[in-house]
Amino acid sequence: MAIPKVAIVGIGHSKYGKRGKIIEEDIEGEKAAYPAVTIRELAHESYFPAIEHAGITNDDVEASVIGIAAEAFAGQGAAAALIADEVGIIGKPTMRVETACATGSTAIRTAWAQIASGQFDVMAAIGVETMTWVSTAYATELMSVAGDHRWEYPYGISFPTFYSLYAARKMAVDGLTRDQLSAVSVKSHYYGYYNKLAHLRRKVSIEDANGAVPIALPLRLYDCCLISDGAATVILANEEKAKKMSSDPLWITGLGCSSDTMRVTDRPNLTNLGGSVRAAEMAYKSSGRSAKDINVAYVHDCFSIAEIMAYEDLGFCERGQGGKWTEERGPYIDGPGVPVNVDGGLKSKGHPLGATGIGQVVDAYKQVFGTAEKQRQVPDAEVALCHNVGQHGQFVNVFILEP
Repeated sequence: MAIPKVAIVGIGHSKYGKRGKIIEEDIEGEKAAYPAVTIRELAHESYFPAIEHAGITNDDVEASVIGIAAEAFAGQGAAAALIADEVGIIGKPTMRVETACATGSTAIRTAWAQIASGQFDVMAAIGVETMTWVSTAYATELMSVAGDHRWEYPYGISFPTFYSLYAARKMAVDGLTRDQLSAVSVKSHYYGYYNKLAHLRRKVSIEDANGAVPIALPLRLYDCCLISDGAATVILANEEKAKKMSSDPLWITGLGCSSDTMRVTDRPNLTNLGGSVRAAEMAYKSSGRSAKDINVAYVHDCFSIAEIMAYEDLGFCERGQGGKWTEERGPYIDGPGVPVNVDGGLKSKGHPLGATGIGQVVDAYKQVFGTAEKQRQVPDAEVALCHNVGQHGQFVNVFILEP
């Protein structure tokens, strides 16, 4: 099934972190400072580098799709209109999309569809979220309301709780161990330490992860992703424009999209995400690729168990072997498998909801064209996969990207 040729021709990415205050970092003697910003400035930080990278101006951007998962975090209604205004693309078609944590990838998919249909030639997909302006308790509340309002949310279930159910079930059915969960965190923080745009640049050990404060057992602190502020932008173009604009276009050669039941109790099992399996199958089929062809992958590791499930759902290892595959260094650059989340993932790089899926694609571009930091650069990476999940599988997007 051939799909219309649409490419990523420009990328931009803000620093992720608690951006409501000045950030100062000193990593191995390399000092950096980042100013306090709001949702407006974050959009600037990612959008203007993206159009500069594409070699274009605002006049060339025909329309935009803006991903914002929860306006309540920013305290700003109609935030997409605000951002379009702030970056100077007002007067052109724009829309906001929202699919929970998969909002960023849905913004890309929506822009891809409008270009593929012939409506537009060049579009911007912008993802942004400010989450640290509210308390951790309120942030948890805002995300928890995405659970079923009759059978889940009223009983106090939160997203750590949902994923603790998956982890407990994997332990019971597949023999997943505490060390295997922690191994994911160790790997993510190792690569995130070298990513200059990551939220939490801190290496951790198995002992650190195993002994961390409980959040929703068996999940502990280092099993859980960060609450982050940040933004990411990609410029997309059709085949004719892309070849004229860029000597290094990154083509979207495969797309997959699927969903799952709202209530977790309606799922056939709690050891995989059916939406991920189906979305991956669609992406592989449309690209003519398989899991064996992937050189670098970005998976939605909102919790360490989510990454282990993704290994299996995407076909990187056998069903039930995700924990063992991690212990055997399958997802490391120097390992026997597919390097996974070499940007630090949601766990170390951060998880500003609306930006996450676009941020994955931005880093995939860097990997394919060899511009990532040397400590986390995958040698000869040519085929990348991005997997972005909303809620706990209700929305899933998978992209295959190639130069």
